[in-house]
Amino acid sequence: MGWLSRLFPGSKKPANASVAPAPAQAGIPPEKVGLDGAFDESGLAKRVALAFDEDPQLDDLERLWVAQLGSKVVLKGEVPNQDYLSRAVSIARGVNGATDVDTSQVKVG
Repeated sequence: MGWLSRLFPGSKKPANASVAPAPAQAGIPPEKVGLDGAFDESGLAKRVALAFDEDPQLDDLERLWVAQLGSKVVLKGEVPNQDYLSRAVSIARGVNGATDVDTSQVKVG
């Protein structure tokens, strides 16, 4: 099971899903742009999950979760080592609309 389907059950990946879609209409804040460019309250978290799915170095871990608080990406749970967490943070920071990544709720090891 991939990141997107595990974190957002019932959400279907649109055929035109993108980590960096163009907003479907003017005025949508970058953190609220969904996978297909439409407004989505969890748009940033979903695009981060999609970015994790697209990275071959990040195997899906059932103990790491992605959330968002406004434009801040929040990672929660456990990772096996610091390298994994560093990779996840780097990818999350690279997603349009992310202004910060909070890892204070992640246990390493």
